[in-house]
Amino acid sequence: MTSVLNAKNHDRDAAGMTYVYPVVSRRAGGVSVGINLNPNNACNWHCAYCQVPNLTRGIAPAIDLTVLHAELTTMLDHIIHGDFMRQSVPEDCQLLCDIAISGNGEPTSCREFDKVVDVVLQTMGSFELLGVIPVRLISNGSYIHKTHVQRGLHLMAANKGEVWVKVDAATDEAIARINGVEASAELLFKQVKCVAEVCPSWIQTCMLAWHKKEPSEAEINAYLAFLARLKAEKVPVKGVLLYGLARPSLQPEAVYVSALSAEWMEALRDKIEATGFAVKFTL
Repeated sequence: MTSVLNAKNHDRDAAGMTYVYPVVSRRAGGVSVGINLNPNNACNWHCAYCQVPNLTRGIAPAIDLTVLHAELTTMLDHIIHGDFMRQSVPEDCQLLCDIAISGNGEPTSCREFDKVVDVVLQTMGSFELLGVIPVRLISNGSYIHKTHVQRGLHLMAANKGEVWVKVDAATDEAIARINGVEASAELLFKQVKCVAEVCPSWIQTCMLAWHKKEPSEAEINAYLAFLARLKAEKVPVKGVLLYGLARPSLQPEAVYVSALSAEWMEALRDKIEATGFAVKFTL
């Protein structure tokens, strides 16, 4: 059904499906079944480290819910009842850890987002997976305020789902440079608060070097102040998923970005923990 998976290859076409793809996830800790709501490679952000080929500005297309259900059913059947794990997954990663609504763009730009969540939950229920593994949304948070997205988040929260919401920087200049969007740090704060108050949420942060230079002290201080403010205002964020570059960017900005040292990343992890947040850390 697909070639042998590894954490450095997240080819979303490997399974030959439109919406559903399996990956070995560093952050989730096993096999993650992805739901790609952006097969058109369209996103409203343009992150410098993005591994999506031919990324364009835009939103998700209309989703064929019948196809989504059929593909997810087939994939879960192969994983749970077939020989998918033995044939396609390294022995130390053979654990189904989540269903992740993610993919090649911002998934909450999908106009049928709440219906997608409903299909995912119904399919998980038919395999007795509800409450056993989480359904996760990986999002930049930009459509969190939409009514249909809020409905989907409430459905997720009622079924032990969670959101990983992106905050890579907390100055307007760094957000524009890294995420390719004119969004203020204040807007990101409001988005994190909006999602965390509806569904259990983690902040996901990718840290990288730009022109081989580490993020400036001012940028790191702003990021830590962002986290401290979340604590001060009692925003119920569960913690921070801190990670570095593991796969090459496929964007023109790839010439500017590179991985930070393990020592630098570990030092930042310690600073984040000092704000009172739990940190899950992967290089």
